[in-house]
Amino acid sequence: MTSHTIQHDPVTGVFTTQVDGEVAVLEYHREGDQMVIVHTGVPDAIGGRGIAGELVRAAFEYAKAQGWHVRPKCAYAAGWVERHPEYNQQLG
Repeated sequence: MTSHTIQHDPVTGVFTTQVDGEVAVLEYHREGDQMVIVHTGVPDAIGGRGIAGELVRAAFEYAKAQGWHVRPKCAYAAGWVERHPEYNQQLG
């Protein structure tokens, strides 16, 4: 899997990466000690490259570094964590 440069703006709660001129995003908000992932979006033009998974992994890693739990409300993020049980301990 190719690793893309992921930017994070903790003020707005958005992770982004740009690939081939297209921007993929993961949006979240905080509820106490939880990161609530509400949306993951990858344009069709760059879909199928594992980009959404990279964004979700970056979000989980950031939450872990902050000592937060993660609640994936977005269907993609919820499915991703089911496929990566090593992150189950972070679920809140």
